[in-house]
Amino acid sequence: MKEIILNNTKYLVVKNYNDALDEDALKEKMTEYFENFDYIVGDWAYGKIRLKGFYDSTNKSVKNINDIKNLDDYINNYCAYGCKYFVLKKD
Repeated sequence: MKEIILNNTKYLVVKNYNDALDEDALKEKMTEYFENFDYIVGDWAYGKIRLKGFYDSTNKSVKNINDIKNLDDYINNYCAYGCKYFVLKKD
């Protein structure tokens, strides 16, 4: 499994659907806001990357809207149809 470092934190690339992961674009978009999340999901819409943080289902901060078990719902309902996306898990 591929690893990448973002803001001194190691992440594992869990999924890279349609080769969506562009590390340069991700590093430009990544902010401290995402550091508390267990997962970062990035999708592409209109040539721009969008990021969303998710928590593991056992994390005390988890809510239904950011529970990683609901990733498929997020991809199907909030992302462009058939979009490229990736999932990173904090190591």
